[in-house]
Amino acid sequence: MAAAAAAGVTLLALTDHDTVDGVDEALAAAGEHGIDLVPAIELSTVDELGEDFHVLGYGIDHTDARLAERLTLWRADRADRVERMAALLGELGLPPDREEIDARLEAGRPVGRPHLAAAAITANRELLEPAGLAEPSAFLEAYLIPGCPAYCRRETPTVPEAITAIHDAGGLAVWAHPFWDLWMHGEVREALARFKGAGLDGVEAFYATHDREQTLLLARLAGEHGLLTTGSADFHGHEHRLFSRFRAFDLYGCEPNLGPIGAHA
Repeated sequence: MAAAAAAGVTLLALTDHDTVDGVDEALAAAGEHGIDLVPAIELSTVDELGEDFHVLGYGIDHTDARLAERLTLWRADRADRVERMAALLGELGLPPDREEIDARLEAGRPVGRPHLAAAAITANRELLEPAGLAEPSAFLEAYLIPGCPAYCRRETPTVPEAITAIHDAGGLAVWAHPFWDLWMHGEVREALARFKGAGLDGVEAFYATHDREQTLLLARLAGEHGLLTTGSADFHGHEHRLFSRFRAFDLYGCEPNLGPIGAHA
């Protein structure tokens, strides 16, 4: 929150994957730094066009009991997936450090691919450094994304299930970084229309890796479908290779439409 305030951020959402455990602490810290914080979450989903679509839930009741139950079930599926990928890494001669993974599991904290990548690097740094893979994002892209040797897909939730869960918790559902998930404009158009039919409220048109053409297309499609348009730098920490600073996206002359999300400001 201090880093966000220093970068000039005034409205912020903490959207951690499949958990709201950090929201209360974030709310307190945001108040200390003059930032309006939106309680939120980022749900990892599966879809017919891809195996890891992300749906943001803005303005949720992060204390909602039904949401907590759903998250417990989905994290269990996520944990099982991580174990399957860890076994594949072992078969490839890159077994992850079990202490790091087990410590998170015992503490009730989610374990995702970035954590698995970090644990594999801890245990195999000498092997990975010569290949330039001793950094979580680089390792993840080499081993833990679709088409790579240790990748396994999730089973649940689907995009419509995620949208329903967000709505049930009083929030607005937004499709995160469409052109991170898909490359073809036609696929994005088709998916956005389909997700709108499932109740989607908005699309993350403004994103750190979206170029002008992608941004303008998403803004236009959002207008056609009556969807909100949000933006994110996807800040992952100052040392992250791609997402290391706040406000790292371009509006390309467009005006965001935050709707009720902006009411938090």
